[in-house]
Parts: sequence; structure tokens; C-alpha cells
Amino acid sequence: MLFLKDLLMWCGVGMIVAAVAVLAYDLYLNLQYRQAVAVGVAPLPPAHEVRWRGMLGLALLAWGPILLALSIVIVPSGTAGVRVSQTEGTLAGTLYPGVHFVTPLVQRVALFDTRDQLFTTGFAEDHKKATTATSEPLQVQSKEGLSLGLAITVRYRLDPRHLDYIQNNLPQPIEKEIVPPVVASAWRELASNYTVRDVFSAKREEVRQRAAGVITQKLAADGIVVKEVMLRDIQLPPEYAKGLEELLLKEQQNDQMAVDTEIQAKQVKIAELQAEATKAQQVKQAEGEAQVKVLQAKGEADAMQFTLPLKQKQIEQSKLEAEARKEATVKNAEAMAEAKVIDSKAEMERRKLLADAEADRIRVTAAADAERMKSEGDILKQNPLLINKIVAERLSDKLQIMMVPADGKFFFANDVLRSMNMANHSSQAQDAETPPQN
Repeated sequence: MLFLKDLLMWCGVGMIVAAVAVLAYDLYLNLQYRQAVAVGVAPLPPAHEVRWRGMLGLALLAWGPILLALSIVIVPSGTAGVRVSQTEGTLAGTLYPGVHFVTPLVQRVALFDTRDQLFTTGFAEDHKKATTATSEPLQVQSKEGLSLGLAITVRYRLDPRHLDYIQNNLPQPIEKEIVPPVVASAWRELASNYTVRDVFSAKREEVRQRAAGVITQKLAADGIVVKEVMLRDIQLPPEYAKGLEELLLKEQQNDQMAVDTEIQAKQVKIAELQAEATKAQQVKQAEGEAQVKVLQAKGEADAMQFTLPLKQKQIEQSKLEAEARKEATVKNAEAMAEAKVIDSKAEMERRKLLADAEADRIRVTAAADAERMKSEGDILKQNPLLINKIVAERLSDKLQIMMVPADGKFFFANDVLRSMNMANHSSQAQDAETPPQN
């Protein structure tokens, strides 16, 4: 809609500019024609007629889009407006954010900021954002006649339903002409009913609440909604501030002494309780030790009743074991003696048997040797040369003996024996010449 309004306005202005341009061009051509006539230039240019009716019609037509654009009013977000007529004054009703139509050249729209606004006295935490702010605190007088500096902040906004009343009856701007005087008057009226001590500490919240109620009531009658009244700081008179500081210091010291006294009393109570607890603990411990000793004595007595029979049984068992070991020793000795007797008898039997066996062996061997010698004697009687053979075999194991007839009829055998003897002699000679090898 804003684009349409600008477009209509530019169209109307453009039409007027075009009409003026065409009129200027016609007047320029007419002026040239008159100059040519005055100079007498031949041939003369044709006369140009000024188009008064066309220009006037175009100019009048241009007012159509301009008036249409002027009839469109756009109320921005966060604001509201009222119609103000040149003939009827302020019209009832509020124009809220959006597009509205008014009678052009007769009505206009007065806009008001409907967002929250701040009125602040003294240095605010963020005084740049405050709508109305003064660096000096609000000066009021207490019940004693002392001057106090109040740093206050009032958050308010205009009621959109009463903008026509505000436009007709209240001075403008509201944030400078109405809010500061009402706020200052309310605080000054209330502060005179309280002492400095009440305003500073004892009844500070009560004073703030009453001031908020008075300010809200007064401004509500003018169509202003008060949301919050804050009392941020209070500046005391220098002498009173010094005395109050000393008084507060003494009160703090008194409170500190009271706290210290209470702490010491509690410490004494704690010490008494600890002593009683220690005493009770020692008594309980002594009683416990006595009961333990009694129980130990009872336990030892009961144990002795069972220990004595057990000891007697152990002694009797030891005696029985000693007798058993003694009897076992005697039995073992007797058994060993009997075993030795049996071993000696067995050894004698064994030796007797060995002697008998050896005697039998000797008899058998002697009989065999006699039989062998008898047979050898018979053989030697039959073959006396066997004695030489046996002797030769006994002399050397390298001799080879052959039995031949003694009559020498077998020449081949003699030659063989002779060659064998020669071979044996040569081999013995080689063995004698060869040195022994390590």
C-alpha cells in the first residue's frame, strides 16, 4: 500500500511537471516566432499557438492521483493515531497500525507512540533508552524538613482508546508536559508524611507503593497507563548520612556482639555437652570392661570344669600309650630274637646245603676229569703225535697244524707244508721289520 501511495503521488507530480514542460516549450516557440517577426526574417516560421486548455486540463487531472495518495494514511507498528479535521476538530475513534483513508486536504492524522516509555530522574542504568530523563534526582522534603534526592523511574504508555481525549485536552508532548509534573507532585506530597529513616529503610517499600498508586490514579484520568514505579536510589543529606552511617555501624557492632555472645554461649553449651558425653562414655566403657572381665572369669571357670576331666583323660591316655609302647617294644624284641634264631638256623641250613652241593660238584667234576684224562690217555696212547700238536697250539695261536702220515709217502702234502712254512717265515719277517703304529 505504501508503494501504491508513492506511485500515485509520483504520477500526479509527473503529470504536473509534464504540463509545465509542454507549456514552457510552447512559450519558447512563440517567443522565437515573435523575435523572427521583429527582425524580419524571411521566410517566417509558422506561428505556434500556446496550448493553454490542454495544459490546464493536464494540471487539473494530475490532482486526481495526488489527492488519492493524500487520502491514504499508513499508521506504523507501535503507534496509533486520531483524525484531526480542519472543520470539525478531533474526530472520535482511534486509528490502529495499518492502512486508513481520510479526506485529503481536510483531515490529517495525529500519531502517538503507544509503546512503553520511561520517565527517569537521576542517572539511570541505561539513560539513553529512557524517553524522558533528567540527570538530577527528584528533590523532596521529609517530615523533619530535610531534603532528599530520589532516583525514580516510571514506566508508562498511552492508552490507545483515549487518544482523541489526549489530542483535544492535554498539552503536547505528553512525556514532557504531563508526566514529570504529576510524578514530582506525587512524590513530594508523600515524602512529607515520612521521616528520612522511614523513606530510606523502614518503610521504603510502603512509600513506593503509595506513590505508585497516586501516580497511577492521576495519570489514568488523562489516558496514561502506568505499569511500574521504581525507587532506585535515595540521596541522603550529608550530615544525616554521616550520622546514619555511625548509627548503622554501632548497630552492626551491637549485632556483632550479640552474635559473638550467642556463639560463646553455644560453645559453652557444647563444651558441657561434650563433657557429659565423655563422662557417660567413660562410665559405659568401665561398665563394659567390668562386664567383659566377669564374663571372662565365668568363661574360664566353665572352661576349667571341662578342662580338668579332659586333662585326666589325656594323662590316662598317655599312660595307656606308654604301656602299649612298652608292650610293643617287648614284643618287638622277642620277635627280633626269634627272627634272628630263625635266620641263624636258615643260614646254617643254607651253608650246609651249599657245602653238600659243592662236595657233589667236586665229586662229579673229579669223576668227569678222571674220565676225560682216561680217555685222553687212551687217545695219546693210540696217537702219540697229538702231544706235539697240543704243545704247538699252546705255544702260539698263529701256528697252523696239519696231521700227515709219518711214512712220507704223500709228496704233495710235503710240498704244501714246505711252502706254507716259507710263507709263515716271510710274514713273520715283515712283521718284525714293520715299526709299531701309535
